[in-house]
Amino acid sequence: MKNLFASLLYSDSGSRLNNIALLLLRVAVSTQLIIVHGLKKIGVGVSVAESVPNPLGLPALFNQEFATIANIIMPLFIVFGFCTRLAAVPVLAVTLTGYFIVHADDPLAVKDIPFMYAVSFLYIAMVGAGRYSVDNYLSVKHFTR
Repeated sequence: MKNLFASLLYSDSGSRLNNIALLLLRVAVSTQLIIVHGLKKIGVGVSVAESVPNPLGLPALFNQEFATIANIIMPLFIVFGFCTRLAAVPVLAVTLTGYFIVHADDPLAVKDIPFMYAVSFLYIAMVGAGRYSVDNYLSVKHFTR
């Protein structure tokens, strides 16, 4: 079990430059998602909170809360590099649903936004947070003994 947590948390992209690039990617993409999509879901910057599409027919409250968490809380975790790989999963669920279901019949010019978010967060989920993260601090402190 200890090895599982260590492998989920630890990631070092090799050089200092690679780790800085990963930090910048995490912060930029997550902040953009929060500002552009997340805050609208709680009514910030708009007159009425955005209603989230429910193409999977989930219970309405669950669907709204899941999308809100995936667009605000999980990106915050990713910014700080806390449980990064796990935090990317709900974000991927929402962005891939947007790409493959909500925008399935839309032109590529409309589908490109959820696609770019999905690719970015898939990369983050695969490589982890990098050296400059809470994940790395926890893995070095607790799992390398």
